[in-house]
Amino acid sequence: MPALNVRNLSAETHHALRVRAAHHGRSTEAEVRAILDEAVRPKTPVRLGTLLAQIGQDFGGVEFVVARDKAPVEPASFK
Repeated sequence: MPALNVRNLSAETHHALRVRAAHHGRSTEAEVRAILDEAVRPKTPVRLGTLLAQIGQDFGGVEFVVARDKAPVEPASFK
């Protein structure tokens, strides 16, 4: 698992982290992980279709037409 060392952290920042961690009922290290997770993760999950549509919009737009067959599906035969 990756590790990260933060050097030259001010005493005030370290104290604020300890206070914040205590307020949330976790260790200082767990609090730092939570802060970093919140800072770098997207607020909503990125979905592949949404991402592809955005890429298409960046190139002037792409229209997807999907025609679905509404006929009942025949079960597979393994004879």
